[in-house]
Amino acid sequence: MTAFTVNGVRVEVDRPDDTPLLTVLRDALGLVGSRFGCGQGLCGACMVLLDGKAVPSCDIPLWQVADADVVTVEGLAAEGPNPVQQSLIRHQAAQCGYCLSGIVVAATAFLDQEPEPSAEQVAQALERNLCRCGTHQRIVQAVLDARSGAPA
Repeated sequence: MTAFTVNGVRVEVDRPDDTPLLTVLRDALGLVGSRFGCGQGLCGACMVLLDGKAVPSCDIPLWQVADADVVTVEGLAAEGPNPVQQSLIRHQAAQCGYCLSGIVVAATAFLDQEPEPSAEQVAQALERNLCRCGTHQRIVQAVLDARSGAPA
């Protein structure tokens, strides 16, 4: 049995220790916002916050989150869309949306560490998040606007 906190709620999960966190979140806890992409921690679709740091949940074994704090994209919107989500909506920065959960998580974590980044810093921070729809420029602009709460 592994106990940890997800989106502010303490949970206990009875799964093998090597089960990927992404599998636990989606299958055991019904939190399907984080997406399975590559399964190797390379594409960013499954990003979650683990003790405040953006990490790929497909690459984190369950034992590693024991007594940790995990926040999913659902947790970031517990009281309504967070500033990054609001800005992405304003900028219409998503097409298919498959990658967007991971981008929201990564951008939120990045802005917590670097509240006044340049466009180059945002692009570099989101480099791990693969998007095939080609909305990178709108995503970068949305993150820049989210940092200051600027209107679209």
